[in-house]
Amino acid sequence: MSLLDQAPATAAPETLDAAPEAPDAPEYLDLLFGDPTREDNPTGFAAFLAADERRQLLHPAERLLDRANLDAEFVPARLGGRLTSADRLARVLRPLFARDAALGLSHGTSNLIAAVTVWVAGSPEQQRRAADVLLGNGWIAPAYTDVDTGNDIRRTRLAATWDGDQVLLDGTKQMINNLERADLLTVLARTGTGDASRDHSLFLLDRAALPRDRVRWHPRYRTAGVRGLPLAGMDLDDCPVPASSLVGERGGAMETVLRGFQVTRSVLPSAAIGAWDVQLRVVLDFIRSRRLYGGPATDLPLVQRQLTGTFVDLLVADAMSTASCRALHLLPGHTACYAPAVKYVVPTLLADSVEELAVVLGARSFLRDGPHAVFQKHLRDLPVATLVHSGGTVCLATIIPQLPRLARSWPDGGTELPVGVLDPAQPLPELALDRLRIVPASGDPLLGVLARERDGLPDPRARLLVDALLAEVTALRADVRALRPAQTTLLAPPVAFDLARRYVLLLAAAACVGTYRHRSVLRTGDPQDDAAWLLLALARLAHRLGVAVEPGPDDDAWGALWRCLLARHDAARAFDLTARPVVHGTT
Repeated sequence: MSLLDQAPATAAPETLDAAPEAPDAPEYLDLLFGDPTREDNPTGFAAFLAADERRQLLHPAERLLDRANLDAEFVPARLGGRLTSADRLARVLRPLFARDAALGLSHGTSNLIAAVTVWVAGSPEQQRRAADVLLGNGWIAPAYTDVDTGNDIRRTRLAATWDGDQVLLDGTKQMINNLERADLLTVLARTGTGDASRDHSLFLLDRAALPRDRVRWHPRYRTAGVRGLPLAGMDLDDCPVPASSLVGERGGAMETVLRGFQVTRSVLPSAAIGAWDVQLRVVLDFIRSRRLYGGPATDLPLVQRQLTGTFVDLLVADAMSTASCRALHLLPGHTACYAPAVKYVVPTLLADSVEELAVVLGARSFLRDGPHAVFQKHLRDLPVATLVHSGGTVCLATIIPQLPRLARSWPDGGTELPVGVLDPAQPLPELALDRLRIVPASGDPLLGVLARERDGLPDPRARLLVDALLAEVTALRADVRALRPAQTTLLAPPVAFDLARRYVLLLAAAACVGTYRHRSVLRTGDPQDDAAWLLLALARLAHRLGVAVEPGPDDDAWGALWRCLLARHDAARAFDLTARPVVHGTT
């Protein structure tokens, strides 16, 4: 019997040290943490909220993660870990983010962000060292950004100069997650005089080996969100490190980092869907027990529309992020654009949806105590969690220089999309990070799905929506061609950012069409339910694009998705594409 066939667990193991080893199914963290709504669960919402008030990570939860050796998920299988596919990794992390984004960032994705650059360009010895640290439940801290320059890592001020067989590091690094307990650090430093791509190098450092008289450790920073996150910084005063600590080529850091970020920009937004799921579930719990105007709150049309819209958008986010995760394996020449598109679209949809959920929840949306308190915790934490290592503006800036090249293949994308990008039943090859490119290959196969799959859509209303979106692709192509070369640099004007925004929303629409064509979205057994979701998904994306489509989805489509949402809630199943059993309020 598979994990998905089993009844959800209702509590964490009575003895934390007796927690089972991680099973093969990616949802094992749900079983380890147990029902988060139980007050007596040492890894439930109440315990996480109490730890958050203390500005701490929840120690029993960290013990469970160590017992399951979560860090093995970030180590490639060839090095003894469990990292086999990016979409599996995202699903593994969703239950973790559902409980606590601070724990997800600290005990989870921080290690991934730091280690992936070593998997991209590190020497065999560096990769073995990093793998051994993670497989032993150790920590690798990423030191890429500075407070003053934010996500613009090209402007880092930490300088590195060669001095014989050693390198001297001089300057400051701030906002380093897990710095106080890290075994290794991946440090980005300036090795040139400007901001060009060859002016930066990456180093893998043994924290304990840094000479004490050359390092000053900053006290921990206090944050408004993810308050348990152990962020700190350091000053390095001509600190000597071995020249062998260089990762990859001298001056090659930007290429290494941009390759590695394609993985994290695909995986992390997908993982954050776990917290989004919880917020929708909390609001459904509330309104199902609430009566307004003489009847159940669930009978109010506005409430139904707001919650159904959130459900639709969550599935859109999952469709797009899953496609990008799988494209890392099957289309490594194209994810330089697809990954940052996900990192922009998913947090945007999440933020807008959660704002509507907060309106429905009302004053309870900011309470720090009681059965709905986890909502406000995620409300505070998710903007920080989704900003980590690259915000939306940076992601659009990454795409802008590629728009003229991409536009040459529109609308059919030039090359056909491999079916496995959209069909989870298809096997994936090993994740070959050396095949990831920082300049996309010719063509745009994901966007091409709109044109290639249009005629296969059985619903004429869906075909009309796709026609409207294809007209937007044509208009976008003309607008991109009108850009001057100076407008497609990283210092592009606002008009170029708007073009990139339109492009990523069209990519999301293409992912929805492709997902609908190649898998069951809602898993109800009724194809009409999936067709209703596609109508609503495309209509909502068209609205964001300013594309008018009349008539819009009818009440039947909204009603079908509302019933699916309630059925998922009542059956204790996730609201994402997996529809997996969850352990939220089960008995």
